[in-house]
Amino acid sequence: MAAAARARAAHLLRQLQRAACQCPTHSHTYSQAPGFPPSGKTTDYAFEMAVSNIRYGAGVTKEVGMDLQNMGAKNVCLMTDKNLSQLPPVQMVMDSLVKNGINFKVYNNVRVEPTDRSFMEAIEFVKKRAFDAYVAVGGGSTMDTCKAANLYASSPHSDFLDYVNAPIGKGKPVSVPLKPLIAVPTTSGTGSETTGVAIFDYEPLKVKTGIASRAIKPTLGLIDPLHTLHMPDRVVANSGFDVLCHALESYTALPYHMRSPCPSNPITRPAYQGSNPISDIWAVHALRIVAKYLKSHGMSYPISGLVKTYKAKDYNVDHPLVPHGLSVVLTSPAVFTFTAQMSPERHLETAEILGADTRTARIPDAGPILADALRKFLFDLDVDDGLAAIGYSKADIPALVKGTLPQERVTKLAPRPQSEEDLSALFEASMKLY
Repeated sequence: MAAAARARAAHLLRQLQRAACQCPTHSHTYSQAPGFPPSGKTTDYAFEMAVSNIRYGAGVTKEVGMDLQNMGAKNVCLMTDKNLSQLPPVQMVMDSLVKNGINFKVYNNVRVEPTDRSFMEAIEFVKKRAFDAYVAVGGGSTMDTCKAANLYASSPHSDFLDYVNAPIGKGKPVSVPLKPLIAVPTTSGTGSETTGVAIFDYEPLKVKTGIASRAIKPTLGLIDPLHTLHMPDRVVANSGFDVLCHALESYTALPYHMRSPCPSNPITRPAYQGSNPISDIWAVHALRIVAKYLKSHGMSYPISGLVKTYKAKDYNVDHPLVPHGLSVVLTSPAVFTFTAQMSPERHLETAEILGADTRTARIPDAGPILADALRKFLFDLDVDDGLAAIGYSKADIPALVKGTLPQERVTKLAPRPQSEEDLSALFEASMKLY
């Protein structure tokens, strides 16, 4: 009888221990490190928010010279593109640098939608000049080019493909210290001022790829809303489409704890980790902002990379260009129809944010409902009628699929795995939107 009572008591204690809070403050078993993954675990168990410091305010650009002075910078690279170098945002930065006695040189040869060649031209420029800090003024193209230049100037003996994402490059972890980089975004869609990601067209394969490492993220992002006043109409719209699609992708992505493999070391945890409780808040908020104000990633990469003759309206460039925001939005109705079966409630929630009446919606209809909401949104904003309208045909689908396959960093976070046949069907469904 006593033995049975002891067994019951021991069982109860074990149950209490398993149910107890595992945090350091309340847990008596914390020293046993219960939060570490069990051996053989195949999916991740943690996510990390690694972002730049951000300062927001109208006119905050005028502080950049003081920031560089506070950093002790003596020789600064100011990076921008030829168009922006003639506009007020760059002039505001230069005025601040001059006022605060900062010695600087301007590199204004950034390519809008950069390539491996344009990255390497910027890298060669900075390698010769021993800069001790960088300022990037522009959209994602400028900030990404500056990140790459800072990285390879800090690791001068590395081959270009060493840090480029696998399977195109070697995807090596960045272990060298970089110089401070202050990002001053002039568009409202990229978010590049907060991330350790630099995207470019790899011309030998005609695909978009990139470099992804927390080490290359800017030291500081100066978010000055006054700069958006200099954006042409279609640049505003395409920036908004960038926000729209990445917020949808983030919110409906594979949850972080279902992503594999589980990293053996935190340095190998990827920049894109899947949906999580913090990014969910921002994604929904971003969708609400887009839905309220705009009217007043994987498949997009080959669309931009394989562009033939299309030149987006309001972009002052000398080469064919499909802006990233436009390339992601053209496939969005087909993509979210495809992914909806894995998280239909979230797809319906986002459709409602975009204006759909979901009160009588059935769960199996989540994908078509979100797709219809997206089509209406795009039609009202006069977006090109699918991939065919920007110069693609069914004959291009095999090349588009081939360009999507290397984008594992992005496609592996889709909530539903996709085969080559699935990708072909998605591109075909995106040829015409309306």
